Amino acid sequence: MQRNLYGPEGFFTSPGPGPAGHFRTSAHASPAFGGAIATLVSRVDTALGQPNRLDVVDYGGGQGELLTSVLAALPEDVAARVRPVVTELAPRPAGLVDGIEWTATLPDDIVGVVIATELLDNVPIDVVEVDDVGAVRYVLVDAGGEERLGPEVEPADAAWLDRWWPLDEAPPGTRAEIGAPRDAVWAGTVGALRRGLALAVDYGHLREGRPAFGTLTGFRDGRQVLPVPDCTRDLTAHVAFDSVAAAGTAAAGVPARLSSQRDSLRALGIGGERPPLALAYRDPQGYLQALAQAGAGAELTDPAGLGGHYWLLQPVGLDPATL
Repeated sequence: MQRNLYGPEGFFTSPGPGPAGHFRTSAHASPAFGGAIATLVSRVDTALGQPNRLDVVDYGGGQGELLTSVLAALPEDVAARVRPVVTELAPRPAGLVDGIEWTATLPDDIVGVVIATELLDNVPIDVVEVDDVGAVRYVLVDAGGEERLGPEVEPADAAWLDRWWPLDEAPPGTRAEIGAPRDAVWAGTVGALRRGLALAVDYGHLREGRPAFGTLTGFRDGRQVLPVPDCTRDLTAHVAFDSVAAAGTAAAGVPARLSSQRDSLRALGIGGERPPLALAYRDPQGYLQALAQAGAGAELTDPAGLGGHYWLLQPVGLDPATL
């Protein structure tokens, strides 16, 4: 998975259209998403006392689409103090706004906001399976997609499974995805913040609802495909968000807040309600604009689609109530 996504010829590191050419995320769906993130950034700015430099870091920022949208939606007085950074392994795309920094590694000593939208699902993980005698073994795969069971899980992975994805009485063929690498990435992300907020947005699940056969899949050219690690497709697996939240809480010493994208966006002023029909008679153009905004909001908050994402907010040195 590491080689497929981030190797020399990896899906995310090779020249091309980037993620937007293969699948649709909230950042690509509508500028309204960037506007909602801008509202959150403004709240963090206020909670921080409007520092002279406000870091806004898009971790795994693709082609910089989301950060560009956020900057366009920020109030001028906030935007004037923002240091915008995209952290991404792919080369800097042509045409990106000159003022946006492009780095391969996450900056440290951040004061502001780190945004990680659909990053954690692409942090490589191991898949394990219960064999015919009840032992939990790693699933090994070659570049052509052929699978076989390998050795039994190592003690550290077994400990993670016992806590977050127990397989003690699972029948043969049951699979799990070991989320410890995602926990470590998120703990490191939170650790890079001196003061501010880390936000992760992704598909995921909780301990009481783990899928029996895992979630690993592939995407290419807008379609879901088999997860063959041939470097031509995205490989992704849903995030064990309770485990990630615990890692962030431990790193920050402050409880994380977990909610759905639907609820989070509604709290930031994004909904999907149709405008009143009377507006069409008073202001036809305004009605059409409001209708388009409602459509975008409906897509972003649809619980069967993008609205089903989790939002994990991890404050560092901030009162969560101020957000």
